[in-house]
Amino acid sequence: MIFLMDLQMMLLDVIYFILRNSVRVVLRPRTKPIDGELVLITGAGGGLGRLFAQEFVKHGAEVVLWDVNSSSNEQTAKLVQEMGGKAYTYTVDVTNREDVYQNADLVRKDLGRDVTILVNNAGVVAGKRMLDCPDELMERTMKVNCHALFWTVKAFLPQMKAKNHGHVVTIASVLGLFSTACVEDYCASKFAAVGFHESMAHELLAEEYDGVKTTLVCPYIVDTGMFEGCKIRDEVELLLHPLEPQYCVEQAMNAILIDQPLVCIPRLTYLPFLSRALLPWESNVVTYRFMGSDKCMYPFIDSKKKQLSDSAIMVS
Repeated sequence: MIFLMDLQMMLLDVIYFILRNSVRVVLRPRTKPIDGELVLITGAGGGLGRLFAQEFVKHGAEVVLWDVNSSSNEQTAKLVQEMGGKAYTYTVDVTNREDVYQNADLVRKDLGRDVTILVNNAGVVAGKRMLDCPDELMERTMKVNCHALFWTVKAFLPQMKAKNHGHVVTIASVLGLFSTACVEDYCASKFAAVGFHESMAHELLAEEYDGVKTTLVCPYIVDTGMFEGCKIRDEVELLLHPLEPQYCVEQAMNAILIDQPLVCIPRLTYLPFLSRALLPWESNVVTYRFMGSDKCMYPFIDSKKKQLSDSAIMVS
């Protein structure tokens, strides 16, 4: 009897959340204030990290900028300060857990407060076919895109849980929800990032830390140069073109500010995610071929090869 009652309540909750989130698509819920929050962003020296810093400052937050490249990180801080915001820079290698832990302690000591929003944004890709790729490059992708999440979350989540207040944001990729050829290192690392984030989110819910929110951001290819040359079928690209970085960050911020657990950017990318789960493998393969997604990374790989070749010629 108890089982049947629990089953009934579960089904009612499922229907309620489906209806609630359907309404949210049309009627956007109220955003939460983040003025005065301390936001730490990894990979803040450029690309999406720099734009996230600027967006958070627009909403009144202070930002802690972590990047392995100190000069580009300082440039981000300068842009933030020109906007009237507060930025604190630290040169950190997020693949080195001791470096992460030491700098986390240093942030708390320097600022006298805890980080309340963690944005795990740092990401890399090898840009080589797996059998041509040096092991060190593949390891680097896994360390930056996946392992670093463990170290940063271990460094900052305990304080969020202690106060039951905080937000962990993981910038993953749609290639962590469905895959394509020739980027095995990147897909593996992003699938791992998605799994890590979802498991952490479930743990927080199971332990009833309702004040610590999580948002998983899965964007399509963003036009930052990271996947330069990536190309799908022309007709399909009219609907699914590389994202403008500013648009991507704004959509991610919209999700963060309403505590949305998952956002795929653009919404059209929810479809291949669903088809992967619901359709036979062969159905997805023929769809990929039709869209040109099966070989979309070939031009990207060739572009990276040419860059390396040109660099070698210039050096010689």
